[in-house]
Amino acid sequence: MRKYLESHPWMRFEADLSRSSSEIWILLGEAASKIEHLGQSPLKPGLAAELMQVALIKGAVATTAIEGNTLTEDQVRRILDGELKLPPSQAYLAKEVENVILSCNQLEEELKAGFIPSLTIDRIKQWNFQLLNGLQLDPEIIPGEIRKHSVTVGRYLGAPAEDCEFLLNELCTWLPTLIESGKDNINLKMPFAIIQAVLAHLYMAWIHPFGDGNGRTARMVELQLLVQAGVPIVAVHLLSNHYNKTRTEYYRQLDYASRSGGDITSFVKYAAEGLVDGLREEIDQVNKQQIDLAWKDYIHEQIFKERSSGNERRFRLVKALTKINKPTKVNELLNVSAVVTKDYAGKTMKSITRDLNTLITLGLVEKTVSGYRAKIEQIHAFLPSRNNH
Repeated sequence: MRKYLESHPWMRFEADLSRSSSEIWILLGEAASKIEHLGQSPLKPGLAAELMQVALIKGAVATTAIEGNTLTEDQVRRILDGELKLPPSQAYLAKEVENVILSCNQLEEELKAGFIPSLTIDRIKQWNFQLLNGLQLDPEIIPGEIRKHSVTVGRYLGAPAEDCEFLLNELCTWLPTLIESGKDNINLKMPFAIIQAVLAHLYMAWIHPFGDGNGRTARMVELQLLVQAGVPIVAVHLLSNHYNKTRTEYYRQLDYASRSGGDITSFVKYAAEGLVDGLREEIDQVNKQQIDLAWKDYIHEQIFKERSSGNERRFRLVKALTKINKPTKVNELLNVSAVVTKDYAGKTMKSITRDLNTLITLGLVEKTVSGYRAKIEQIHAFLPSRNNH
């Protein structure tokens, strides 16, 4: 008889969601829909690169911060850009984050190459090795090797060391069966993939198979499963961000899941809520980009309907006003961007006023008591009618 059956009887390697509320399935359905939306949304190269970097930095910071790393997103960005050098006493903080980023980048490269290794016990050990590599550790902790001693996190006691290898193998065998539940219904494929990733994280936290870095390893396992399921790279870090932003609730949910005898529904709901919130924010960014592109096309169409030597100049002026996004006085407009400054260099104030009046006639600019502003809200008229109340 395995020792964990007495000490951790809730680890049954089953996903009984029969008692789950309809709210969980609604959340999972919304998450699946938004993941599909995000995956099918074309992004401008600049925005795509920025979203990727922001997601990577946020994910790396969140993954390490929840375990005590104090580096901020700005510090991590500056470290990656070679603009910040930490003192020797804080070098380990940078190394922790760099190890997470290295692992995330490896996963992305595997995705681009078209082959992500299956989640096996060796793969999990590899993640732990990479995450702990180069860090100062206690003598009994060996990166990538199953612990041979007991560990506690707060009041939680990890699974018996003698059973950790067995439990990891059981986990790797069980997780693929969760996907089988949704294979015959395309609408259930992503919801069950999310459940799979979340439960992999939960069981990794329950087992606590390594001497250190278990939380980081759990999040890398979760990350791999989300990537394999087709979640866009820009969204796979959202769960880690959620756990970090709601750290107290994260630990409460982990604690409840074991004390309740293995009731997984509350943790799944908690994770799904955070994932949906994060997806909504990312889709808002994508929608803003699409509105900006539609507005740019619209102002180009309106300005260039008739030939005029000043069309290019007026087009750039509206774009500058759009970027400012607030009423601006005429004299201030000349300094809003280098392009506008160059366009009106050597011209009188009447030139820019004349251009503004032309843009007002075209319905692209509005004059208010506070100054001139771009009427970008016009683009909303092209959206389908709906009641927003």
